[in-house]
Amino acid sequence: MGRTATIASIFTRYDISAEVARQEARRVSADELLQQVADCVIKGDDEAIESIVKKVLATRSPLAVINEGLIPGMAEVSRLWDAGTYFLPQVILSSDAMNVGISVCEAQMGQAVQKKGKVVTHTAEGDIHDLGQVIVNILLNANGFEVINLGADVPVDDVVAACQKHQPIMVTGTALMTTTMTAFPKIAAKLRAHNLNIPFVCGGGAVSEEFVTSFDMGIWGKEASQAPEMAADALSGMSWEEMRAKWNG
Repeated sequence: MGRTATIASIFTRYDISAEVARQEARRVSADELLQQVADCVIKGDDEAIESIVKKVLATRSPLAVINEGLIPGMAEVSRLWDAGTYFLPQVILSSDAMNVGISVCEAQMGQAVQKKGKVVTHTAEGDIHDLGQVIVNILLNANGFEVINLGADVPVDDVVAACQKHQPIMVTGTALMTTTMTAFPKIAAKLRAHNLNIPFVCGGGAVSEEFVTSFDMGIWGKEASQAPEMAADALSGMSWEEMRAKWNG
C-alpha cells in the first residue's frame, strides 16, 4: 500500500470533505497536460505523478512543468486550505506529490531547481505547538524557497545565530501561548543589535497585530498561507517597514 492510501485510510473523516473540495477545485492551466500535473498535486497523488510528469516532459520543458503545473497546483491546495476544506493531511500529501514531480523535473534538467531565497522558521522558546510552522514550511518549500527549519521550542539566541549564519531574506516565528510570544521582541532586539534588519513575520493563536507591530521588524502574519507572498515581498527587496505597511496597514 502506497503512502497516499495509507494516510487516506487513517484520515478518512478529513478525506470525505477533501474529496468534495477536489471535485470543486479550480482549473489552474489552459494546457490540458499541465492541468493533469496540477491535478496530481491537488489530489496528493504521489504514486501517479511520476509517470504523468514523465509523459508531459516529452512535450513540455521541466521549468514549464514546475512553474505552470506543479506550483499552480500547490497554490490551489493553499486556497482549499484557506477555505477550510483541506486539512493538514491533504496539504502534506500534496506537498509530497509536488516534491516527487520536482525531483523528476530536476533529473531531466540534470540539476536541482534553484531556490529563490532562504527563510528561517521556528516556533517560540517554550512552545511545542508547531502546527502553524509546519504549514508555513510546506507552503514556502512548495513555492521554491529554501526553508531553514529550526523546529519547536527554539531558544532566542539560536534563532539569532541561525540568521547570522544563513542571512535569510525573512524569518518567521509561531507562538500558541501568550507566555511564549514574549520571545519575539527579544529576537527582534538582538537582530537589530547585530544589524540584521530582516522582516520578522510572527503568527500563531496567541499573537495579535497590536503586539507584533509594537517592536521593530515585526510583521503580523494572520494566516500561514500568507507566508509565500510575504517571502516574495522580502525577496523583491521590500523593507520590513514597507511589508508592515502592506500587510498590517
